[in-house]
Amino acid sequence: MSGADIAAIFGGAVVTVSLSLVGILIGLPIGLGLALIRWANVPIVARIVVLYVSVLRATPLVTLLLLLFFALPNIGVPINPISAAILALVMNTSAFNCEVWRSALMGFPKDQYEAAQSVGMRAGQRFRRIVLPQIVRVSLPGLVNEMSLLIKVTPVLAVVGVVDITRAAVRIGSETYEPLPPFLVAIALYAPIVFALVSLQRWIERRQLAVEAAA
Repeated sequence: MSGADIAAIFGGAVVTVSLSLVGILIGLPIGLGLALIRWANVPIVARIVVLYVSVLRATPLVTLLLLLFFALPNIGVPINPISAAILALVMNTSAFNCEVWRSALMGFPKDQYEAAQSVGMRAGQRFRRIVLPQIVRVSLPGLVNEMSLLIKVTPVLAVVGVVDITRAAVRIGSETYEPLPPFLVAIALYAPIVFALVSLQRWIERRQLAVEAAA
């Protein structure tokens, strides 16, 4: 395997990290917003959110991706492979993130929220200062697990032509007739990416504990 082949796999790693990062950064707040709608039990909208989350959680990512890529142009919405990949990742991870956030919200002691309300704190302040710090701590392991899964399912994006780590490794293996070396390189790249997420989780948890100890 040549240096150019290794560089191609590293290029796939850049694509994997970039698309995953965009999906995570957009999917996290969307998932939180959906969970808040369900937590607040907003009439009609909450039922729509339940349907949205249920359908997307039951739909394989590759099926969702192909549906977006081929169906949207048929209704006059042009979409390229990268845009379809990002949209599919965001829709998929936001649905799973919604359930992680909602689980934390369901366990949140509402008496704290009501106590803050009784002393005159506005809704936005109550959420930022009382609710959010606690649900972030509870949700963090589940959210990081979902982020890791999102990174590891990016190979399905190859069905619309997106060249990620695995796609690049497959192409090089087919060209060189030596599939093992490129896949070993691919594994060597996936491992530190996921390790970085886990390390970030542990850093955030340590920081939260330090803040609570100082309070």
